Amino acid sequence: MAQPLDADRLAEHLQRAGQRLAPLYTISGDEPLLVIEAADALRAAARQSGYTDRTSMIMDARSDWSAVFAATQSVSLFGDKRILEIKLPTGKPGKTGADTLTKLATQATAQPDPDTLIVVSLPRLDKATRDAKWVQALAQSGMMIDIASIERGRLPAWIGARLARQNQRADAATLQWMADKVEGNLLAAHQEIQKLGLLYPEGQLAAQDVERAVLNVARYDVFGLRDAMLAGDAPRTIRMLEGLRAEGEALPLVLWAVGDEIRLLARVAEARATGQDAGALMRRLRIFGAHEKLALQALGRIPAKAWPAAVQHAHEVDRLIKGLTVSGRLADPWEEMTRLALRVAAAGSRAR
Repeated sequence: MAQPLDADRLAEHLQRAGQRLAPLYTISGDEPLLVIEAADALRAAARQSGYTDRTSMIMDARSDWSAVFAATQSVSLFGDKRILEIKLPTGKPGKTGADTLTKLATQATAQPDPDTLIVVSLPRLDKATRDAKWVQALAQSGMMIDIASIERGRLPAWIGARLARQNQRADAATLQWMADKVEGNLLAAHQEIQKLGLLYPEGQLAAQDVERAVLNVARYDVFGLRDAMLAGDAPRTIRMLEGLRAEGEALPLVLWAVGDEIRLLARVAEARATGQDAGALMRRLRIFGAHEKLALQALGRIPAKAWPAAVQHAHEVDRLIKGLTVSGRLADPWEEMTRLALRVAAAGSRAR
């Protein structure tokens, strides 16, 4: 079995692969920004290789896995090659799902140049899951992409490397200051780095310019929205969403703040319901401090069985943002985004 690829080695692999991608890729990781970037790079390479259609399915142990296998067998009317994305937020497919993934892996081995490119997305896997037969089958039949978290001590260097991509530099003290301000959140760091690229020219950045830019945050920020939602403050959640919309905030970023939180809490809720160590899981997911207190409030208000539907709702909002029609959902993605956030926030409002 080949060694898993990290994000940097994935870029090298895709460049070398050209028009000959592997038939199956598995992405595993808990850093949303890095996982999104890896998936985007893979999709871009697939499009260049002729995979013009894309189907995305969110699955868990209770899903109809026959639909996944059927999706690999159906033939496009126009002969288009396609990407089939199988997202498994819980990392637990159940017996039927495990059997299906194993069959897909076997199929990928038998068809090295198929019309359907399979991409399986998983959270970071613990040792027991990594040793499961279905994970081993995926690893042996395709490419494993293991997205490691950026440890707190490495964050200043990571920020410096990202600045270098846009031909900017900052001294060590400034990089450390930025790392402290984003509190280990890579997406927040990514936003600030992009902001610096827009505000200042290439070259050395002055410390005072960096501080001025980073501290000039919007009144209605996505992390404040997340906190209001978790606290069960429905009126404030609505006000913040209206403010973000009025200020022209990018809706995919808003969905990330809300949808990723729902995905993480769905995992914690399942762990609690099945008698696992939810506290240890929250630490692995880097939910701590004030964030942990708010997360526990939401988990206390909302039953475990309600979270999978919220995860599916987030997926449907993503489709609306991409301009697709979703049956039973409002046409305006901002309105449906509000409904999604209120699935969590309004539960607290009813409780009070």
